[in-house]
Amino acid sequence: MEKNFKKTVHACYTGYIVQGIVNNLAPLLFISFIADGWASIRTVTLLTTLNFFTQLCVDLLSVKFVDKIGYRTAIVAAHVLSAAGLISLATLPFLLPSPFAGLLCSVFLYAVGGGLLEVLVSPIVEACPSENKAAAMSLLHSFYCWGVVAVVSVSTVFLGIFGRESWRALCVLWAIVPIVNAFVFTRVPINRLTEEGEGMSAGELFRTKKFWLFCVLMVAAGASELGMSQWASAFAESGLGVSKALGDLLGPCCFALLMGLARALYGKFGERINLRGFLILSSCLCLASYITASACKLPLISLLGCAMCGFSVGIMWPGVFSLASGSMPKGGTALFALLALAGDLGCTGGPTLVGMVSAGAGDDLRVGLGLSAIFPVIMIVGALLLRDGRNRNVTEL
Repeated sequence: MEKNFKKTVHACYTGYIVQGIVNNLAPLLFISFIADGWASIRTVTLLTTLNFFTQLCVDLLSVKFVDKIGYRTAIVAAHVLSAAGLISLATLPFLLPSPFAGLLCSVFLYAVGGGLLEVLVSPIVEACPSENKAAAMSLLHSFYCWGVVAVVSVSTVFLGIFGRESWRALCVLWAIVPIVNAFVFTRVPINRLTEEGEGMSAGELFRTKKFWLFCVLMVAAGASELGMSQWASAFAESGLGVSKALGDLLGPCCFALLMGLARALYGKFGERINLRGFLILSSCLCLASYITASACKLPLISLLGCAMCGFSVGIMWPGVFSLASGSMPKGGTALFALLALAGDLGCTGGPTLVGMVSAGAGDDLRVGLGLSAIFPVIMIVGALLLRDGRNRNVTEL
């Protein structure tokens, strides 16, 4: 049975690569959008806000409809919408009277796909036969990072060879990945996380005290991760004065590489590591990374702070998922959807806070990143409130 589900797991790996593409391709083009007169640093923030706000809404709505239409239909639709959004990014701004309106429509399309991916991929893997669920979850989430590394590095090389004006072709080429994986998901076996009618409802989760603590942790995790990663490229280029290619490679690319490394290491050695303790140490490193990136005047050290933030946030999202799933095994799709909603709330608020505060401080991204250090502080406090059980799961709050 485990062998039969290997293709399912591999398709889920690719699903998180797709999410890495849709969440991180547009931020690489922010400076181009601004240079072309389509947006300013204030309005371009709306693209990130719309992306994650839309994903947040999809997370909320999916509690009701995913179990009804089935995992397979929903996951295939997620890939189709992601591909449609990427293709639209290359076409709609040139077809609509307002290029920025075209960008907004494109982001909305792939954000719906990204939201569905976020809700579905984790429970599909959780439902597959495996011995160590926490390690499997961490390894799964590492593929989001490999997707980010791929989109940053390949896009940087592509734009370097063919010029910035070739970004439209780049968007279409990246759309091939979700198109192919949509077909794969029509063929692989997919299990349900819980039997029909056995999963906890949203109302039951809302009445559970520990569920709300997990939600706070997910908000802090999403904000800690995206607050830095979404602005790393623009911060390196405009705030530190390095070239775009160097900024992309040393900023978001190193961020994602180290984030993936942290998740892969936990996937390999997770059985020997106390997850809650690792979460606290990682949050402390995240706090130090934010302070270093925002306060240090040396560009190289600031970029190092950006990159180390990637390693520090690596375990946050999958770690909270694993603790919550182990603590509430009957949570089902509703648990994953609502935690994803909380995470997306953080993913929306983190980058938005950075952008808005920076704009208010004269477009100084250091100020926005410095204030965002509050998110790893919340993560530390929340993780300290968890009480470890024998199997590294939260058993009592």
